[in-house]
Amino acid sequence: MSGAVPSGAILALDASGAACSVAVTRDGDLLAVRQQPMDRGHAEALMPLVMEAMAEAGIAFTDLATIAVGVGPGSFTGIRIALAAARGMGLAARCPVVGIDSFSAVAAQLDPADLAGRSLLVVIESKRSELFGQYFDSELHTMGGPLVLPPVALLQQRPAGSLLIAGDGAVRLPPGPNIVSARGTLRPDALAIAQLAQTGKHVLPARPLYLRAADVTLPRASETAR
Repeated sequence: MSGAVPSGAILALDASGAACSVAVTRDGDLLAVRQQPMDRGHAEALMPLVMEAMAEAGIAFTDLATIAVGVGPGSFTGIRIALAAARGMGLAARCPVVGIDSFSAVAAQLDPADLAGRSLLVVIESKRSELFGQYFDSELHTMGGPLVLPPVALLQQRPAGSLLIAGDGAVRLPPGPNIVSARGTLRPDALAIAQLAQTGKHVLPARPLYLRAADVTLPRASETAR
């Protein structure tokens, strides 16, 4: 799925990491933004943030041209919450819903000057021993598919030359030669999602990008037989 979304207002939302964020833009101009850091409680926080942002933007849901949502990887629960909200609002507003992956949402926030002459590794926290990773070149073209690897193994996949690392999982990578850390702890952000949707870059279907199995404990056979 590719191509720029229809011109007009975009509502973007993300709950894939340790925050809820919402942004409303129109033809590239920011109308409103809300962000609330949190480890839990995304379900209770997301819709109030959406309503606050829409009120500040001064537009109705029926004015939206597109809804863009972060599809992960990241928190299973947060991704499901944001997708359910986006799909419900898209159905009510009769507008398309598109997805943006977490790697691209982080990469889009970086200063192009920091990327000059470097490849990029975006690292997303998984809350497990492995990390979610994606390599990009200096023009933000992907280099291979997403990876789910321990920190050392993730770095062993790096291309030659200087490397910029970014994302909320980057702090878990060991230091090494020609490795530069991006300024700030970057995580997927609704404004970056809106901007990518506007340009049509890295647009995906609105379904979860799961790179590993869910944290689910299956019932024992004796329990299912009851």
